[in-house]
Amino acid sequence: MRALTMGNKEYAMTAALKTAVVGGLALALSGCISLTPEPPASLLTLTATTQSNSAPAASAASAIKIMEPETPARLNVPRVPVQIDDTEVAYLKDAIWVEKPARLFRSLVSEVVRTRTGRFVVDGDDQGFIAPMQLRGSLREFGYDARTSSVVVKYDAVKIAADGAVESRRFSTSVGGVLPEAAAVGTALNTASNQLAVEIADWIGSA
Repeated sequence: MRALTMGNKEYAMTAALKTAVVGGLALALSGCISLTPEPPASLLTLTATTQSNSAPAASAASAIKIMEPETPARLNVPRVPVQIDDTEVAYLKDAIWVEKPARLFRSLVSEVVRTRTGRFVVDGDDQGFIAPMQLRGSLREFGYDARTSSVVVKYDAVKIAADGAVESRRFSTSVGGVLPEAAAVGTALNTASNQLAVEIADWIGSA
C-alpha cells in the first residue's frame, strides 16, 4: 500500500513537471495558431466631399431629423457584400467598415444636408428633440456587383414634412470599372454615396 502512495514532496514534483509540460506545449503552439482573428490592415469609412468649416445659422423650425436607414441582413454587418450572381452573395476580402454601412451612410447624408440646405440636422438617436421634418428610409444596396465590376448604392427615402405630408423616392447610382479590391471599392462607394447625398439634400430643399 505504501508503494502506491505518493508523499507530499513527490506529489509536488509531479505537479510541477505537469505544469511545465503543459506550459511548454502552449508556448510552442502560440507561434502556430491564433485564438483571435487578425486585425485588418486598414478600415473603410465614408467622408463627405461637400463640407463647410462653419455651422449654418439655422432655426429649430427648419430642423430635420435623419434616421438610421433600415437594411437587409447582408448589410447589417461592417462588411462589403459582393453579388456574384442572382442567388449568391459573398463578402469582399479585407474590406471592413469602421461602423455598419447604415450608420456611416446616415452620417454622410446628415453632413451634406446640413451643408447644402442650411437646415439644423438632428441625429435620429436623439430622443430629446422633436424636429418638424424627418427623413427615414432603407439602404437596399451598398456593395459590389462582380457581374458588372461596379459598386451599387440604392436608398429608398421617405420624407415626412412639418404638415404631415409624406413623400417617397428611390435614389440609386453606380460606379463602374472598379477592381474587386478593398481600397478601390471603398473609394467608389464613397463617391457613389456622396452623389446620392447631394441628390437627397436637393430633394429635401433649403430651409
